[in-house]
Amino acid sequence: MPLNKIKVYAFVGPSGTGKSYRAQMVASEKNINYIIDDGLLIKENEVVAGESAKKAPTKIETVKKALFLKEEERNIIIKALKKYQPDKLLILGTSDGMVAKIAENLGLPKIIETIYIKDVATEEEMKTARHIRVTEGKHVIPVPTFEIKKDFSGFLLDPLQIFKSKGAGQKPYISEKTIIRPTFSYLGKFTISDAVFRQIMEYLAEKMPAIHKVIRTRASNTEAGPIIYMEVMVTYGYNIQDALRDFKEKAQKEIEKLTSMNVVTMEVVAKSVYMPEKKEEGTQK
Repeated sequence: MPLNKIKVYAFVGPSGTGKSYRAQMVASEKNINYIIDDGLLIKENEVVAGESAKKAPTKIETVKKALFLKEEERNIIIKALKKYQPDKLLILGTSDGMVAKIAENLGLPKIIETIYIKDVATEEEMKTARHIRVTEGKHVIPVPTFEIKKDFSGFLLDPLQIFKSKGAGQKPYISEKTIIRPTFSYLGKFTISDAVFRQIMEYLAEKMPAIHKVIRTRASNTEAGPIIYMEVMVTYGYNIQDALRDFKEKAQKEIEKLTSMNVVTMEVVAKSVYMPEKKEEGTQK
């Protein structure tokens, strides 16, 4: 389907009033499977193209990324739209002018319908959302945590799942959100103690015969995520390099899955070797 055949909708509201929070709900009610929000092209609950504008170091850069002013960023989205060929698309923005500019920059048709935040949220709800944005610096990206953390340099806070009914006889709307602080927000950090990392690693080591136990864990928290150093005792009879590589890969995946944090680097060092007692002659435990 050519881009000029896509039916383009817009969801408009001031910054911090809850657009991203309600984006999937609005899209679901209009039977729209694709959303453009802050530099990302989202298909249902999956990021399929783009880079989050909230990743930008300044507010000015955030606006530029959201509008796709750079040719390389614009072309990535255009290429994805040609690949997935959506029949409908929802564009999020803070004003009518902004969503119209996004559509124009991406070579899309004019917007056929605009939904405003005041149509789907009460004054009290918008006031609460704005208060949280100003006092806590929290933003929402309408995708699950694991879809955005690999491409985000700010602080991931916590996933939020919404369950709403669309009406009698219709399927309920379920969508997980990612709540974040953008890079340019300086309202605090989200950190996890070394003890938590150690507990995760000890649990994983129990499931891997090649790793007898975790001896030491040290984590340094940075804006991009934790830097983790581990010392382990490996079991005699296993290839040490293969064991360490396998444990490192699984450990990183497990930490990112359980903590929603992007591990910057992880170093696993073998400090000693465990010699299992022989049950019978010629065999090892």
